[in-house]
Amino acid sequence: MSAEKPHRSLADKINWLICHMWPADGAQQPSDAEVAAAVQGATNEVISRSTVWKLRTGRQPNPTLRTLNAFATFFKVPIGYFGDGEEAERIEGQLSLLALMRDGGIGNATLRALADLSPEGRQMITEIITSAARMEQQRSGRPPGGQDDR
Repeated sequence: MSAEKPHRSLADKINWLICHMWPADGAQQPSDAEVAAAVQGATNEVISRSTVWKLRTGRQPNPTLRTLNAFATFFKVPIGYFGDGEEAERIEGQLSLLALMRDGGIGNATLRALADLSPEGRQMITEIITSAARMEQQRSGRPPGGQDDR
């Protein structure tokens, strides 16, 4: 059951960061101008509203390294997140876990309880989560893997 994940574009990755890693005290769905101002304010790198719009819509699929560094710095992610390959996939997995912990209310006590389970217990939890995710995907008509997370 190891179907290959579809390639995520730079626009997909930028939008995912804005949707899932935007500071909790910030706007719920920030505008391109708000994103530009926040990134520029945190990094002193000049980022325009139109640059953010182009990145979010895929009209600028090959930005400068300075722009990517500014986004990586603001969102506190490794620059490798924006690449392709195993490193990018590993980083995406870690970021998804962090977002789930933050947004889903999974705290340290829950993680400690999971860590204390036997391998069989962890496997049982994995099967329950996989089954629930499959059910949700069927109900909503989403493709497996949550690739439409925006």
